[in-house]
Amino acid sequence: MAGPDLMPQWISTFLDAQAAELGAATNTLLAYGRDLKDVADWAAHRKLHFATLDQADVEAYLIHCDAQGLSRATRARRLSAIRQLFRFAFEEGWRTDNPAIQIKGPGRAARLPKTLDVVEVDRLLDAARTTGRDRLRNTCLMELLYATGMRVSELVSLPVSAARGDPRMLLIRGKGGKERMVPLSPPARTALAEWLAHRDAAEAEGRENGQPASRFLFPSRGKSGHLTRHRFYLLIKELTVAGGVSPDKVTPHTLRHAFATHLLANGADLRSIQTLLGHADVATTEIYTHVLDERLRELVLEHHPLAREN
Repeated sequence: MAGPDLMPQWISTFLDAQAAELGAATNTLLAYGRDLKDVADWAAHRKLHFATLDQADVEAYLIHCDAQGLSRATRARRLSAIRQLFRFAFEEGWRTDNPAIQIKGPGRAARLPKTLDVVEVDRLLDAARTTGRDRLRNTCLMELLYATGMRVSELVSLPVSAARGDPRMLLIRGKGGKERMVPLSPPARTALAEWLAHRDAAEAEGRENGQPASRFLFPSRGKSGHLTRHRFYLLIKELTVAGGVSPDKVTPHTLRHAFATHLLANGADLRSIQTLLGHADVATTEIYTHVLDERLRELVLEHHPLAREN
């Protein structure tokens, strides 16, 4: 069976299947769409088509990406998207082969994730409690993020129903719609209760003025209905400045790394951390053992008297 005539139809059909069959996250689908559109534009400019691309064409496209100065991570992601598309095309009978399956990718740079020490996390939490107008919301955001190790997309899209009843455990919907339970620390529960009371009072006032109720814990008037990842990124940068922490060290994901590294440093096992982070493979979680090893090495070099003398 021949595939669609137009390459955008190949992409849209593939993305629909990913969403329906695998429950792929919206951000994953958007990334696939952007990457495959770039491939399609490159192919169309050379009068090529997904139906006829061969291994040499795919390799030529990757060389083109390299010449543009794209990072190894971006090129590896583009190749992964191409492989997934052609695997789908093979399964659908649109092609009899997968021209990308034997191509070795550029790989990813071996880079350890940035993390923070406990003092730096405390500074960020203190800044959230004392900076800006939305202190209750900001404190709740930061306490939940550090207490649970959630991804930022999971945090900002939390339904308010998950926070009702002073929960000891929080139900999180992660990548691919997979759910997991994570415990809340006492400071996180306190921050959550205080924000929830403030949020509910503001929403009750809004209903009197004809505003609809929100189903999100951190509502927003934007299209998504909840605080966006971009707004949270800007917020955490503001808090780093207020807390005296280097902005270069901190991204929303840094607190997730700190959560995992601090757990590991205090004796938690990798399998437990894997479950809390929602990693499908424990190999992904093992990166934090290397982060911890590097932190210990730095501590010895900085503070051991013999290391200082040398």
